[in-house]
Amino acid sequence: MTASKIWVLLVCAVAATVVAVRPAAAAPAEATVLDVYSPAMDRVVSNRVIPAANAGAPTLYLLTGAGGGQDGISWWDDTDVREFFADKNVNVVMPIGGAFTLYTDWIADDPIAGRNKWQTYLTRELPAAVDARFATSGRDAIAGVSMSAGSAIDLAIQAGDRYSAVASYSGCPWTSDAAGVAMAGAVVLRGGGNPANMWGAPGGEVWRAHDPYLHAERLRGKTVYLSAASGVPGIIDRNGLPSPVIEAIASSCTGAYADHLNRLGIAPIHVDRPAGSHTWGQFQTDLHDSWPHLARAIGA
Repeated sequence: MTASKIWVLLVCAVAATVVAVRPAAAAPAEATVLDVYSPAMDRVVSNRVIPAANAGAPTLYLLTGAGGGQDGISWWDDTDVREFFADKNVNVVMPIGGAFTLYTDWIADDPIAGRNKWQTYLTRELPAAVDARFATSGRDAIAGVSMSAGSAIDLAIQAGDRYSAVASYSGCPWTSDAAGVAMAGAVVLRGGGNPANMWGAPGGEVWRAHDPYLHAERLRGKTVYLSAASGVPGIIDRNGLPSPVIEAIASSCTGAYADHLNRLGIAPIHVDRPAGSHTWGQFQTDLHDSWPHLARAIGA
C-alpha cells in the first residue's frame, strides 16, 4: 500500500466477581445491567444483558464502536437489538466501556487511557461471571463493529476455543503492516492514548501477535462472518452520520481479508453490500443477516 493511501487511512480512521445486577434504566423488563469487577483493570465494568428466557442458552458478546458505548452510540442506543433478540435462545452481552482501546490488553498503563486489559476481561473475567449468573451452555460467539470489528476477530483468535463464531462488521482486520499500524494507531490517538502503551513499538512483536491477518489460520473450525459496504449512501443508512470514505476503506479491508481466508481454505461468509456508508441502519442489517450463521455455530 502506498504512503499516500496510508496517510488517507490515518486521517480517516482518526477471575471476575459480580458486584450487582440491577434493572437497566428505561429498558424492557427482561433487560438487565450486570456489573462485573475486573481484577485485571481493578475497576467495575457495566454490561447490558438481554438474558435468554431459559437457562442453558449460549451467549453472544456484542462489542460496539470507538466510543465504547459510553457516548450514547451503541447497539443498545441505535438498533433494534432488544426487540430482535427478545425471542432468540441466546444471552446477549454488551459491555460498556473500552473507548479507543481496541479491546485489547495494553502492555503499559496510559496517562490518558488508563489501565486497559480488555482481552483478559472479555475472554476470561466477563465470561466467567456471565456463565455463573445466567447458567449458560458455555458456547459463545463474539461480534464487533467498526473499531471493534478487527478486535472481535483478534479476540476469537487469542481466546482459543472460547468463541465458536465471530462476526466483523465494517472493520479492518490487520494491524502490523504500515497500513494496519496507521489505522489502529489513529483510533488510539483519537482517544488521547499512546499506541506504544498499547502494543509497544509500531509494527513490533506485540503488534504482530495481534494481527488477524498473520494468525488467520487459528480461525480454522470457527464460523467467520465478514461484512462491509461500498460507502455509497443508500436506503440502508439511518441512525448516524454517513461516513462514505471510512466505509469504503472498511470494504477494501474486509474484502482483502475474506480473500486471504479463502486462500487458506477457511471459507468465511462474506457480504459486500453495494450501498451503505457506516451507519447503524447498515450495522443492524448486518447483525440480522449474520445471526443465523452465528446461531448455528453456538446452538442457539
